[in-house]
Amino acid sequence: MGQDADTFGSIDQFADSTRAASHTARYSRTAMALHWGIAALVLSTIPLGWYGASFEGDTAQSATNLHKSIGIAILLLTSVRIGWRLTHTPPALPDGMAPALRRIAEATYVLFYVLLLILPFSGWWMSSAVPERHPFGFGPFDVPFLPVPRGFASAGPAHFVHINLAWVMVGLAALHILAALKHQFVDRDGVLARMLPISR
Repeated sequence: MGQDADTFGSIDQFADSTRAASHTARYSRTAMALHWGIAALVLSTIPLGWYGASFEGDTAQSATNLHKSIGIAILLLTSVRIGWRLTHTPPALPDGMAPALRRIAEATYVLFYVLLLILPFSGWWMSSAVPERHPFGFGPFDVPFLPVPRGFASAGPAHFVHINLAWVMVGLAALHILAALKHQFVDRDGVLARMLPISR
């Protein structure tokens, strides 16, 4: 009887330690760097794009060119992030999370990846299709223009996609931030801490 109690006690301790390890599992440093790097670029490029589209002059054009360069960086980093995600399993969501919320979280991640690819690509297409092109790039290196049809018949749809999906990105980012804060201060389930470079 004593041995059975010890056996069941060991099993319970193993289960508790397994749940604790799952709860405290964190993203890798590479995943964190890609996440926060892309987030910082997205948050910086949105006001640059708005400023460049709302005003005229050299300063506005410089803001637009920087907006385009950051967009290409986002496109490249997102491609790397998708490759990393496909080859590395992320930490599991909390066991107590409702199935509906779990599906919403997974759909949100997929939508983020789609937007992070289509938004910069549509902007690149638009910049390549407009009649008057403005070179942009990284220092002395210009980003090549896409071999797409020139004219507003080509640039117009790309502009429509770019502008409308930008609003979708703003709304999705706001919801993502609110959800992270809810996990941290209401649910207290450690979800946000998994992506923080420094965590208790």
